[in-house]
Amino acid sequence: MKEQTRQPGLDPVPTDAESQEFLTFRLGAESYGIPILKVQEIRGYEKPTAIANAPAFIKGVINLRGVIVPILDLRIKFQLGDVRYDEFTVAIILNVAGRVIGVVVDAVSDVVVLASESIRPAPEFATAVFDTRYITGLGTLDGQMLILLDIEKLVTGADMALVDEAVIE
Repeated sequence: MKEQTRQPGLDPVPTDAESQEFLTFRLGAESYGIPILKVQEIRGYEKPTAIANAPAFIKGVINLRGVIVPILDLRIKFQLGDVRYDEFTVAIILNVAGRVIGVVVDAVSDVVVLASESIRPAPEFATAVFDTRYITGLGTLDGQMLILLDIEKLVTGADMALVDEAVIE
């Protein structure tokens, strides 16, 4: 096993080529994970400046050390119902496809390492009601299910229009 460097203040976690690190967070009653390499920083939620005619899930923008960052609320995007902003609400600042984007979540949990054998493919449904195109798989951690998101596919989707598709290719 080799060691990878993590964010300052966190101990290195041993990993191998068959495992991946994820930042885990809560949205409603469910736990989600995104690849740690996409995470730039984690911040407490601050009310962004609203942008006229933006979709409801785009809360607005913040100025992050001179960079204008769009802020998306994943709870609204995933239609999770009751959306409250409290002391646990967090903005995860991501670097996706060369663009800095913030996503609002209920709470950040931990950084975890998942071995490839503990990750299962996303289920396929024969209905348009349940959209799994942003789910890369389902991880199992201490008996709990972890929904693994393809955050790049999510924020570069046509319905988001945040990142030019030409940048990705």
